[in-house]
Formats: sequence, structure tokens, C-alpha cells
Amino acid sequence: MRKLWWLSLTALAVLTLAGLCQAQSPTINGAGASFPYPVYARWAHKYHELTGVKINYQSIGSGGGIAQIKAKTVDFGGTDEPLKPEDLERYGLVQFPTVMGGVVPIFNAPGIESGKLKLDGPTLAAIFMGKINKWDDEAIKKLNPDLKLPSQAITVAHRTDGSGTTFIFTSYLAAVSPEFKEKVGAGKAVKWPAAHSIGGKGNEGVAGQVKAVKGAIGYVEYAYAFQNKIPYAVLQNPAGKFVEPNIETFQAAAANADWSKAPKGFSLMLNKQQGDKSWPIVGVTYIMAYKDYADANKGKALLKYFDWSYKHGAEMAKALHYVPLPENVVKLVQDEWAKEVKSGGKPLWP
Repeated sequence: MRKLWWLSLTALAVLTLAGLCQAQSPTINGAGASFPYPVYARWAHKYHELTGVKINYQSIGSGGGIAQIKAKTVDFGGTDEPLKPEDLERYGLVQFPTVMGGVVPIFNAPGIESGKLKLDGPTLAAIFMGKINKWDDEAIKKLNPDLKLPSQAITVAHRTDGSGTTFIFTSYLAAVSPEFKEKVGAGKAVKWPAAHSIGGKGNEGVAGQVKAVKGAIGYVEYAYAFQNKIPYAVLQNPAGKFVEPNIETFQAAAANADWSKAPKGFSLMLNKQQGDKSWPIVGVTYIMAYKDYADANKGKALLKYFDWSYKHGAEMAKALHYVPLPENVVKLVQDEWAKEVKSGGKPLWP
């Protein structure tokens, strides 16, 4: 009897301690853009090691992230196509940037090494419209007179889900090609030419399709090309220079960002930035959070996590070739938290 009483008391103590730990270390659930997933995963792992707080983030695409936060099934959402101020107001949301990164063309063409293939905007747009469907097409030859281009059919790999990466990429193609703008357009989801095209879910899916299919070309956030060692093309920027995708060329584009002109929600486009070293396809990725959290502990924990990410996550971001936000922009973001993010009418920050 005494032994049973002792076991019951021990079990109760363990459950009480577990409950206290759970109260002190809430689990925060998010979903959305695959563009920032590599850096979000690294931040979350390190933060959990240091604090015990779990940050679960599902890489399901910007469209999925927007749908889930509107449905209130997650604590935060991720998107690379920022919501408009009127939509933020309608759904009771705040939106803030986390990092910037480059979208790059990746390919699987026999005999062509990574960083050797040169493309300009109009040629890239023609490829993704299906107008150029062989690797030894004259337009590609003209840009690459020193390359031995294979007589290989081109297969276009694109996203099948609603995607902020697609939004960034198609916005660039629409800006450099009036025909692409008219026939395909820009957005999270577009109607790609059916012939010689394949789809993949998430940046992961497109990277996998390009690796698997000889002759394929696709588009991903640079970290996916970097981590999976997939060949990438160099692009001609608005200054007429052919530049490689890397942290330096992404930073060069980001340096021209004028955040003072960004509307509510910090919406900003960084495609086609001026400068000899600027990569021409650079996007900002965003977090969507609620203006009013029913659970104050979760709301506070979420803001503390992103505060830590801003302060201590920059080097991890740079290692994956993302560009961290400047300190003055972080200050603007946190001023927005202080004004907008509440629980029961009480501010959750600072």
C-alpha cells in the first residue's frame, strides 16, 4: 500500500513538472512559404536547444500559409507574396519581414557546369513560356558562344502549389518580357505551358524534379540549390552585367531597398535592382501574425523567438546565403509589434 502511494505521488509529481515545463515552454506552430524554410529550420533548432521552446514550421507554400492563418489553424504563417494592407486589416493580422534571398534558375543539362551557363531575362522568359525548348537554341548559343550546348529537349519544372517563390520569379519574368506578362502573368500560381513541363510541390519538389530529369530547368530559393549541389545559371542584371547568385550579389540588391516607402505590412519588391553587382531576382519573405492572441503566452513566445532570430540568427542566415534585415528595419518591425500585437487589449511587446 505504501509502495503504491509512493508511486502515485511520484507520478503526480512528474505530471505536475511536465505541466509546468509545458506552460513555461509553449509549442508554437506555423506554416507557409518554403522559400525561407532552410533558415527557419536552423533558427528553430537552435532556439529549442537554448530555451526549450518548440517552433514547428511546415513548408507548405505561401498559399497554404495564408489559408491556414486566415482559418486560424496555426499560430503564425509565412509568405513571400505579402498580403495587402486591406487584407491584413480584414483578417486581423500583422505582417513583418524576416530575411531576403535570391531566386535562381537551376538546371540539369548534360555537359554544362554550374555557373557557366549565361542567361538574360528575355531568354529565361522564353524558356519558361515554352518558346525555347532545346538547349542548343540559337538564343542560348548567342549568350554562350564558348559552351558546347547539348541538343537536348528542355523540360520546365515549376511549382504546383500556391507559391511566393513563383510570385517573385514570375514578377521578374513579367517585368523583363511583355509577352510573358500578357500570356502567363505574375502570381503565386500561373498557367504554365503544358508541353514539356513538370510540377513539384515546394522548393524541395522543384529541386527534386530538376535533379531527376535530364534537360530540366526550374527555379528555387538559392539555399535549395546550395544545399543540394544543383547547377545554377548566371543572369544578366539591369546594369548589363552577368552575375552569380550568392550572398554578395543578394546583399547588393537588398542594399537598394527603401523601407521608408514600404506600405503597412512592409511590402517591398527587390527584383531588377540597380547596381553592377546586384542579382536581379531577390525577394523578401514575411511572417503573418495575429493582432490579438487568445493565448498571451503563445503571442509573447512568438515575438521573443523572432526577436532572438533578428539578434542572433544573422550569421546562420548568411551561411545559407540569406540576407538579414538591417537594424533600422528591425526597429520599425518591433515598433509595429508594440502598437499592434495584443492579447485581450494588452500589448505583448516589449
